[in-house]
Amino acid sequence: MKADIEIAREASMKPVLDIAAGLGVDAGHLVPYGHYKAKIGLDYINSLRDRDNGKLVLVTAMSPTPAGEGKTTVAIGLADAMNRLQKRASVCLREPSLGPCFGLKGGAAGGGMSQVVPMEDINLHFTGDMHAIGAAHNLLAAMIDNYIHWGNDRRLDLRRMTWRRVVDINDRQLRQIVTGIGGPANGFPMEAGFDITVASEVMAIFCLARDLQDLQRRLGNIVIGHTREKEPVTAAEVQAPGAMTALLRDALAPNLVQTLENSPAFIHGGPFANIAHGCNSVIATETALKLSDYVVTEAGFGADLGAEKFFNIKCRKSGLVPDVAVIVVTVRALKMHGGVARDALDEEDVTALEAGLENLGRHIRNCGQYGVPLVVAINHFASDSDAEIAAITTYVAQRGLKAHLCTHHRDGGGGALGLAEDVISLADSGRAQFRTLYDDHLSLWEKARTVARAVYGADELDADQKVRDQFAQFEEEGYGHFPVCMAKTQYSFSTDPQQMGAPSNHRVKVRELVLAAGAEFLVVVCGDIMRMPGLPRKPAANNIHVNAQGQIEGLF
Repeated sequence: MKADIEIAREASMKPVLDIAAGLGVDAGHLVPYGHYKAKIGLDYINSLRDRDNGKLVLVTAMSPTPAGEGKTTVAIGLADAMNRLQKRASVCLREPSLGPCFGLKGGAAGGGMSQVVPMEDINLHFTGDMHAIGAAHNLLAAMIDNYIHWGNDRRLDLRRMTWRRVVDINDRQLRQIVTGIGGPANGFPMEAGFDITVASEVMAIFCLARDLQDLQRRLGNIVIGHTREKEPVTAAEVQAPGAMTALLRDALAPNLVQTLENSPAFIHGGPFANIAHGCNSVIATETALKLSDYVVTEAGFGADLGAEKFFNIKCRKSGLVPDVAVIVVTVRALKMHGGVARDALDEEDVTALEAGLENLGRHIRNCGQYGVPLVVAINHFASDSDAEIAAITTYVAQRGLKAHLCTHHRDGGGGALGLAEDVISLADSGRAQFRTLYDDHLSLWEKARTVARAVYGADELDADQKVRDQFAQFEEEGYGHFPVCMAKTQYSFSTDPQQMGAPSNHRVKVRELVLAAGAEFLVVVCGDIMRMPGLPRKPAANNIHVNAQGQIEGLF
């Protein structure tokens, strides 16, 4: 099969004006970025408020492995299959980050015959949203430093600053730095550091804001540090939210592109699910729901991370109600969870696969807690054996669900028709009785403890006294009603990435807390997870170049 980038180059794309017209959107409501990308104007989006919503489908997955699961390709293939069945369907995805694109994971535009295009644009600069988010974040950092330099009327304690800087590249060297050295003209020396842009609170706010006014209000609520008396200081107090909103004004309009089969694709916002809330923007999802009968969206990494945050943060904060959820599995990933080495995955091993099915079983149980009908999608690889596929199908059937073998990577929407028919039936059935995992009135500690026990299968949540005191402090400061955003390794239910399968009898250690007062959640950092990844020994960037024809090679 051809490489993803070759398939994308050969795509028969329609002008984005035609894609919009298929949704009933007039060209006058678009801001085109060339022939195949456009933003939908915010004024037009506001005019859609009174329309009924279509059905919302979440695509999530088992715990990820280096073997790959293909959540994005399933979401794209499912939307294409729905359109082949004469249903008006759109797909809503996150914008790729340059960090994994040049690092280990690669891009996030799908693969094979289930891609969104133009692939190179989407994986690189796209419409500039990532850069706008990074610029707004770092503008606040500069305004804080300037505020301190010219007087510091609020008496911000330089030892209690919590606002870091961001860059959309994996760069471990920037995790911890010192700024302001070189004398009085260069400000005050302070400990600082960089996170990756997708972990920025500005990114979270961007993805949860309902409109420009809500965006500006949330930006003003960002807590940037504390005084010597330990009183919180906000971005509004350094007069930053107006200028930050100005930088984000155009970016807040959702992006419209298409799949290889010309299905509408809304790609907007890009938080990671292991260190942030892992969902595309509320504005994009709501817009798609107003313009489509069915909307397929995905949430990052496994269901213990992305789906949990989709349900407990995005749906809670937006009022979105999902109608059905799809859990993606692969034979290869299940065998890895059963103990098979990566270089032996092409060999049939039903015994290992059956051991790995514990991981899928935990995700099925977890997702069942939210009252949303479930279906399983088996993302097919050429090395999968009939016996291995049968083992998955039987296991899923024993839990009262259907498993569909999907060949969308090879066959596009035609390879996901069975899945699409089942999803449509479930979405239209009215069976969804959506509920969040915990109530707002629970304490912040109990919310994190509930996720650790009910989702991760842990015996207990652990934290030293300093972190416990932080939980209590945030309660006293009025943030107790916030949901929690757990930052944890994506590779395991535990905080140890080597514990595959479905580990139990473990304890989740909380390392630190990060308040996201503007996004209105508390980030609970567990284990050794980093909010600034590093590049691997052999990064993808090593193989990316521009050929003699001016075409980019090496993206995947």
